[in-house]
Amino acid sequence: MKYEKLSKDILELVGGKENINSVFHCVTRLRFKLKDENKAKTEEIKNLDGVVTVMKSGGQYQVVIGNHVPDVYAAVLEVGGLSGASENASNDDDGKKVGLGAKFIDMISGVFTPILGVLAATGMLKGLAALFLALHWVEATSGTYNLLNIAGDGLFNFLPIFLGYTAMKKFGGTPFVGMAIAAALVHPGLTALSAGKPLYTLFKGTLFQSDIHITFLGIPVILMSYASSVIPIVLAAFFAVKVEKGFKKIIPDVVKTFVVPFLTIMVMVPLTFLVIGPIATWAGSLLGAATIWIYNLSPIVAGLILGGFWQVFVMFGLHWGLVPIAMNNITSMHFDPILATVTFVSFAQTGAVLAVLLKTKNKKLKSLSIPAFISGIFGVTEPAIYGITLPLKKPFIMSCIAGGIGGGLMGAFGSKLWMFGGMGIFAIPSYIKPGAGLDMPFWGAMIAIVVSFVLGFILTYVFGFKDTASKEETKVEATKVEVKKQDGPVAVASPIKGEIVPLSEVKDQVFSSEAMGKGVAINPSEGKVFSPVNGEVTLMFKTKHSIGLTSEDGAQILIHVGMDTVELEGKHFTAHVNQGDMVKAGDLLVEFDVEAIKAAGYQVVTPIVVTNTPDYQEVKVLQAGKVDKNEKLLVLV
Repeated sequence: MKYEKLSKDILELVGGKENINSVFHCVTRLRFKLKDENKAKTEEIKNLDGVVTVMKSGGQYQVVIGNHVPDVYAAVLEVGGLSGASENASNDDDGKKVGLGAKFIDMISGVFTPILGVLAATGMLKGLAALFLALHWVEATSGTYNLLNIAGDGLFNFLPIFLGYTAMKKFGGTPFVGMAIAAALVHPGLTALSAGKPLYTLFKGTLFQSDIHITFLGIPVILMSYASSVIPIVLAAFFAVKVEKGFKKIIPDVVKTFVVPFLTIMVMVPLTFLVIGPIATWAGSLLGAATIWIYNLSPIVAGLILGGFWQVFVMFGLHWGLVPIAMNNITSMHFDPILATVTFVSFAQTGAVLAVLLKTKNKKLKSLSIPAFISGIFGVTEPAIYGITLPLKKPFIMSCIAGGIGGGLMGAFGSKLWMFGGMGIFAIPSYIKPGAGLDMPFWGAMIAIVVSFVLGFILTYVFGFKDTASKEETKVEATKVEVKKQDGPVAVASPIKGEIVPLSEVKDQVFSSEAMGKGVAINPSEGKVFSPVNGEVTLMFKTKHSIGLTSEDGAQILIHVGMDTVELEGKHFTAHVNQGDMVKAGDLLVEFDVEAIKAAGYQVVTPIVVTNTPDYQEVKVLQAGKVDKNEKLLVLV
């Protein structure tokens, strides 16, 4: 299995299977719900090869992986023997106090995340059909156009059935019961029931005026169209879980399999048509009207704010609060201006990454920027955010500025999303109004996309990224050391605080025989390794126990923490630099847990040797006894 080791490491570092309530994934992240987040070793997870970063938001412990997260997710489930999000998915009784906002975000993400991929895919099909029609490649009456449109419309038209499944699963009920309730809401026979002259009218003269065509046990039924709806089925699933659990407590086990679903559906379908559906639909209409009213106060300001802060919302999972609003708007008004102002923001981020790619001389950063740029084109920006722009800080800020300006342009042109589609370039057809062709709001959206990309690139290239070896930037933009050979002595500071030990007394033949080079060892009194020189990190073992540096003067120094500590495979070590980084004397390189390493049965005596000893006439040790970090330790003549 390709990701077996990574999945084992992740499971171990989040506290083991017993610390996991549930796990699922989105486009780029593993999303854990942990019983105790304090048991997770966040820094160690961040340092795993294959992990971009770790985020904590909305009651979730999010491990950012990248585009191949589905494969890692499958490996995690297989290695851990987990069943994914369904395992303790409701998670209401885990003993943790979770805020109302966090619960809402978690609920929304749990309900919508499983269908986002296929929802985007079908939206792209519908967008392609609209694009072909706008370009006059097909006629509205052609079979090609209609089949593409049907393929795109199918899921959205029967969206309640899909949400019935995911919502019931999220709330801890039987998914197929939710599907059965939803299927009743979109049953084609409802159209015939609402035809003809009504029996009477309820709430006449108000916003809630409704014609009554049928009754249930004498109670009037307000028939509405629930095709493509969102809120009614989510609420119905929530209450259905309560009803189902109630029946499970009183129905004998021998008949539970069919009697519990029978009673749940018999209660919930009428209840949904009589109460939940109408109230939820009216609430959805009011919510849509309210968001449009707020947006229309100043579309430009709304676009500036949403476009500028969208990437921050995504980082903390707060964007989930807007997803159901946008879906509700498309359902009730057939368009949405809210997500229209942010769907393109990935281009601002991608422009910033391109600037870093073209300007940096750091080979590692270049290699990271290429896949991040490609992913950004298709709307997946986590690799760009967490791997490139956020660590560099200023490029992230520049991309936010570019996104805000693009959002303002979207608002100024009145651009809207007419369907749920893909991300990045795949979102472009979603801005085409069905039947209207390529109108000005569409071209305005294209202008905003171009402006965002260009501004992200220019601002980052000119103001947001300086490819220098400053202390703040060395972790991402190192250049090769320019070796300055000199005839005078070269000083090397002590990288560790502790007690001096002659190299000959080190219980390792390779070091004590000076086969690796001359130097000295230190028995550390604190678990920190600092750079003894100005130079480049030319070697960083994956296990983080051994660091190699090349100084500006050409000295090649190896610092090896402990004896046989490679067997710990990085446990109890935290690296603060990467191979290829530029460092200054005194910069923190690695932290290690002295007591934990000793408890594991390993010595912590640390040799510091000059591996290019033959280049020097003498390697002289200046200290004896105790030595502090950054004190002069060696002189190379």
